[in-house]
Order: sequence, then structure tokens, then C-alpha cells
Amino acid sequence: MAGNMADKSKVAMITVCGRPNVGKSSLVNALVGEKIAIVSNKSQTTRNRIYGVVNRGETQLIFMDTPGLHKPRHALDEYMQRVIDATLSGVDAALLLVEPIAHVGGPEQELIARLKEEKIPTVLCINKIDTVEKAELLPVIAAYNEAFGGFRAILPISAHTGEGLQELQELILPYAQESPKLFPEGEVTDQPEQLVMAELLREKLLLCLDKEIPHGTAVEITRFVERENGIVDVDATIYCEKASHKGIIIGRQGSMLKKISSLARVDMEKFMGTKVFLETWVKVRENWRESVNAVRQLGYKE
Repeated sequence: MAGNMADKSKVAMITVCGRPNVGKSSLVNALVGEKIAIVSNKSQTTRNRIYGVVNRGETQLIFMDTPGLHKPRHALDEYMQRVIDATLSGVDAALLLVEPIAHVGGPEQELIARLKEEKIPTVLCINKIDTVEKAELLPVIAAYNEAFGGFRAILPISAHTGEGLQELQELILPYAQESPKLFPEGEVTDQPEQLVMAELLREKLLLCLDKEIPHGTAVEITRFVERENGIVDVDATIYCEKASHKGIIIGRQGSMLKKISSLARVDMEKFMGTKVFLETWVKVRENWRESVNAVRQLGYKE
């Protein structure tokens, strides 16, 4: 009997692509119903490919959150570009996420060309519709239809309010292929818990720090222990590129690091569903983003 159930199951691999800061991570979090990808109002927040898993009966939808398309300037950017390239091949469908602006920009044109080339069935998702009047969406739809008449559907959505997300899942279901489910019931992401912890801490660096400093940070979890009573101990090292940045991250009498760590711990406890003891250190690793080896050592590898 179990064999028959497996035979009925289907899987759809869906890449979520778009320019930086368009709301890709917010959308994946909203679809999954849990925070698995970090979000901030700064560009290039997402560095890895993150799977978000949604089960709809016997169909498993796997949404791939990707870094925003941008021009590579160093080894970390080149790694992020390869992540985007890898997620634009061999998928069942794509969601092209755009803002409600009646202009098709360079990043969108580039992604449309790639999606055409790969012949990927694509749904255009106009995000952030809670920020505009409905009448303003018509010129946006017209502009994208002119740029690429081949969208399977055009759907106005809001990752923030959840509007249109149920309809979006319904649109994606037909692209699922017969396959055993890739993730067990109850699992919402492919990210190991330690990596989620590192990313939640990095999100708070993006939130609390200005200018280039947070972009030059990386987080490594050096200790992750679950005690018998369920409490989790986490030790994390924050790497930055300059000694002057280290001083800013730590702050006066450690005030900034304390603030960043406290905010991160709240989210870690939500994700783990238990109490977390977090200890953080800051180390300088000069220009680590320029070095392929350093980028790999800090966990950014295919």
C-alpha cells in the first residue's frame, strides 16, 4: 500500500528569481510559513541557494530562493552568480519576481533572456502590490507583456500581506512531475540548523550596521550543542574585513555586539522552539570576499 502512495506523489522544483531586494526571501518565507531565509532592506542579502518546502497533499513544491542578479565585483559575487546559474537549469518552473514599476530594467531583461533560453515555464509575480493602487498595475503588466509575451501567467502578489499566494501555489501545481517526495513531512528547508543560526545572526548585522560594513561580514558557527534538557548552546564567530569595522561591530563597551546578539537569539529561539544560549566573537579577516579560498572556507561553496 505504501508503494502506491509513493507512486502518486509529485514534486515541482521552482526557482524564485529577480533583482536584489525585490522580496524573494520574504516570498519563500511566506509560502513556507516559517522564517528560513533572512530578509533585510539592503541588497544582496541572500548569498546561498535556499530550498523552501511546501507540501500540498501528495505534491511537494520546492521553492529555491536565489541571490539577486547583479554584476560580480569579487569572489563572493562570482560564487553568488554561479548559484543563480545553477538554479536556472533543470527546474520545472520559475517565478520572476518584480516590483510594481512600469519599466523592465536591465536585470529583468537579462533574467527574461535566460528563462527564454532555458525554455522554463515562467510565472511573472508582481510583488509589493500592497504599496500601490490596483490601477497602477495595468501599465506594469503591459510593459512586461511587451518585453516577453511568453509568461504562463501574470499574478499580482504581496509577500508581506499574503495576498495572491494561495493562487500562486495553485498555478504552480500542474508543473509538478511524478517523483518520490524529496523531503520528509514537517521539513521546511534543506538548510542545516547551524547554517540557519549563522544566517539569522548575519541578518541582524545587516539590520544594525550601515554602509559597506555588513556586506563584508560572514558568520561561522563554531559550536552547536543540544543539551539533554533541550537548551541549545551556540558559539558564533563574526568575520569582518577591517580592524575599524571590528570596533564598530563591537560598539562602545560591547553595546552593538550585545544588541545584534540579543536580536539574533530571539529569532534562533523561535526557529529552534527552545531556549538558546548564544556567545559571539568578532575577528578580522582582511578582504576575505576577494579570496576564492576564504569564500569557500566560510561556507560559500557549491
